[in-house]
Amino acid sequence: HVKRPPGDSMFTLVQRFGELMRKMWNPRNFKAHVSPHEMLQAVVLWSSKRFQITEQGDPIDFLSWFLNTLHRALKGNKQPNSSILYKIFLGEMQIYTRKIPPVELDDTAKAQLLATDEYKDQVEHTNFIYLTCDLPPPPLFTDEFRENIIPQVNLYQLLGKFNGSAEKEYKTYKDNFMKRFEITRLPQFIILYIKRFTKNTFFLEKNPTIVNFPIKNVDFGDILGMRQRDKDVKDTKYNLVANIVHDGDPKKGTYRAHILHKANGQWYEMQDLHVTEILPQMITLTESYIQIYERCADSS
Repeated sequence: HVKRPPGDSMFTLVQRFGELMRKMWNPRNFKAHVSPHEMLQAVVLWSSKRFQITEQGDPIDFLSWFLNTLHRALKGNKQPNSSILYKIFLGEMQIYTRKIPPVELDDTAKAQLLATDEYKDQVEHTNFIYLTCDLPPPPLFTDEFRENIIPQVNLYQLLGKFNGSAEKEYKTYKDNFMKRFEITRLPQFIILYIKRFTKNTFFLEKNPTIVNFPIKNVDFGDILGMRQRDKDVKDTKYNLVANIVHDGDPKKGTYRAHILHKANGQWYEMQDLHVTEILPQMITLTESYIQIYERCADSS
């Protein structure tokens, strides 16, 4: 049903991805394995060689590019139901922005600025495909054995950023802002991006903090806005279905993926061509980078 303009060649990406999905899920497939080569070639071509088969890229860069490119190729627009991707991945949030007066001003000047429209709360209604979770900075000190302690943080602490009341400061080259994020609608699949890398002028740093998270029945209802909670939203419990992990140094490290095979309830770890079974308890001990949660079918 997608109306394509003449000469629309970007649709090749959709076709190659569709072919790969159909091969993977074909119950009468002659071979037990599937090659994604044509699909990868389409990615290299339509990303203008931004993503290469021969080089390791950043999964969050690829995921956001891939989902948005597929959405546009399917003639999707800003409407929530305009493509299959937005139907299942698109959530909604409100962002409250408050400008902070310069520190050097005295109290009277600050009060005068705060009374102007420029310094009042601005509310912006926006959509999201994934949520960016900020890790607390790792400790700078070592323990008595001269070893760095790997810090740990709870997933719900990271999600506190989106509860509508927690404020975070954002700086531009001339102004400072305080922002609050309030989720107004949860999608069927929630993608969490745990921001591990920070770039400064000289080098790329990685935050090794371990995130503690449950595999099943993660309740995202706590981060919904108060008005949404009052609407008797029942389906707020989610189960983890995929987890991408980064191991090693920021530049030379490698990625692994954990995938739930829903048919038999077994978790698998994949790295390149290596696929092994893994216990769910082991997944929570990894340096998680991207997580995908699916709404529980029977939560209501």
